[in-house]
Amino acid sequence: QVQLVESGGGLVQAGDSLRLSCAASGRTFSDYAMAWFRRAPGKEREFVAGISQGGGRTQYADSVKGRFTISRDNAKNTMYVQMNSLKLEDTAVYYCAAQQWGVTTSQRAYNYWGQGTQVTVSS
Repeated sequence: QVQLVESGGGLVQAGDSLRLSCAASGRTFSDYAMAWFRRAPGKEREFVAGISQGGGRTQYADSVKGRFTISRDNAKNTMYVQMNSLKLEDTAVYYCAAQQWGVTTSQRAYNYWGQGTQVTVSS
């Protein structure tokens, strides 16, 4: 089992920055590809960004490319996403997820999920 705990969410203004963290425990963190997903009010959960086990490969949703940066520190068992130039439409609950295959946008591939952290962007 892998336990994932997100932190760093909050209320910010449009244009601000925020960094989310996902702390993992239970198994060897570096064995898992990781990703961030989000669920906006009234919408389906969607892929945001993913990172490979070693961190050498990343993937982003078109809506966040150039604004969000995903990273991981395997020594600290933690994944991050730096979110810059936040927009109103970035308001969502953000979830981190883990799976032992490669980076993928498919939610069904991820078998471990955190509880989520709320990010609210105001005008």
